[in-house]
This record gives sequence, structure tokens and C-alpha cells, in this order.
Amino acid sequence: MDRITLAKLRKLKAQQEKIVALTVYDASFAHLLEQSGVEVLLVGDSLGMVIQGHPTTLPVTLEHMIYHTQAVYRGTQQALLVVDMPFMTYATPKQALRNAARLMREGQAQVVKLEGGEWLAPTIELLTARGIPVCAHLGLLPQSIHQLGGYYVQGRQPAQAQRLQAEAHCLQEAGATLLVLECVPSPLAAAITQSLSIPVIGIGAGPQCDGQILVLYDLLGLTPGKSPSFSKDFLKAARPDSSRLQHAIATYVEDVKNQHFPDLEHSFTS
Repeated sequence: MDRITLAKLRKLKAQQEKIVALTVYDASFAHLLEQSGVEVLLVGDSLGMVIQGHPTTLPVTLEHMIYHTQAVYRGTQQALLVVDMPFMTYATPKQALRNAARLMREGQAQVVKLEGGEWLAPTIELLTARGIPVCAHLGLLPQSIHQLGGYYVQGRQPAQAQRLQAEAHCLQEAGATLLVLECVPSPLAAAITQSLSIPVIGIGAGPQCDGQILVLYDLLGLTPGKSPSFSKDFLKAARPDSSRLQHAIATYVEDVKNQHFPDLEHSFTS
């Protein structure tokens, strides 16, 4: 079976069928997720926290991302492979082009993901003009955590909400083919999703986005400390047998597709 493409995701959006995504960092889990029906695999710089044990994503390097992307690619045959560009690897358009090319050429990435707003428009224009698809990321930006002062919901104030809406349209016009919205109120996420032609994937952004993504380790209840309030431990309710992991992931896929997750408990209403 052919790999899922960006055209397939646009078709799912048009058909109002939810898109299922998860982070992944190795070949074994990549295979398991794909077999369970996950359509988009994100090699996230969250590996800095859940794999490497850092308090933030900032220490992750381009070489780390290439290594993990290579591993994930070898474990897949169908899912769309999206990869985070780590902190300060896309500070300028020229730098972004050089590093994104490495992620695609050496890591076999299909899409690169960048965190940031309007300032990224020239970079996205350059990358897409050179044949590199881009997933934008708005709302809570983990790479800007020190500037934000913590992991807080974004867009609660009217001025913030207007800015996020404007930036979403700006990045789409620049050529972004996907958008991740993280930790924004559900009504705002719904408005942005409905106004864009590109698929919008939510994480802590309510049920009305075109799709959902979680950090795999949060979904499995493996992240040390307190889990994000928008996440859910799907492993806790999985049947206690040898297929427990696959059952947990398949339940997540089914709940996203049937619009059972996220519910009000796992969303921000304001």
C-alpha cells in the first residue's frame, strides 16, 4: 500500500474524517502505530524530554532528529512522516533550507515542522518553493518556553486570539500544508480550523480540529510526573494481555475517528 500523502490528508479534511497522529521515536513503535491505524507519525523534539530526560526540548540537536527519523522511517511503510526541526536550526531562511534538506535527504522525512508565527513566512515560502513541505505550529510553542514563562494556554485574551488567527492565515498563504495548534481554547481552534483550507491537527485544542496528536508516552501513561491535562492514559483501560499496547493505541485511533477524544475533560473551553 502506498504511503499516506498530504493530498490524502486534505481529502480527509474535506470529507470531515478525523486525522490520527502520534509522536514516535523508534522503528518498533513506528511499526506498531502504523499497524494500529495512525496516519501521521511525528518524530517530535519531545524526545528531548521523554527519551533523553531533559526538562525542555531545547537541548535536542539536528543530529538527534536525523538519527531518530531514520529509525522511524525504517519501521514504517504507509504513514506520513513529519519531523520537528529543533531549536535554532531554522533561525534564518537559508539555515532552515540547509537543515530541512538534511532531514529529508538523510532522515527520509516527508514534512518538516516549524514553531512560530508570522516571522516564519519567508522561511516557509523558501522551503516550499524548493519542494520541502512544511507543517506550521502555533499556540503553545515548547521551543519558546522560557519566553512564554511556562506551559500555559495561549489565545485566551481577545488580542491573542486575533493574532493567532491572523498568523494561521499568514502561514497558510506562505505555503504551509499542515498546521498544529497546541493548547488553545476549543472555540478558537474551531474557528481557525474552519477558516483554513489546510488540515489542522490539535493537541490540547479541543475536538473540532481536523485531527488530533498526542505525545506517545503521555498516551501510554509513561511520562514521569504529572501528565498534561489535555492528554489521556489509554493504556490504563487496555486489556491485560500481550496485545495491550496495540489495544491502547487502537483505542486512541478509534476514539479520535469517532470524535470521542478529546472530550470536554481534555479540552480548554476558554
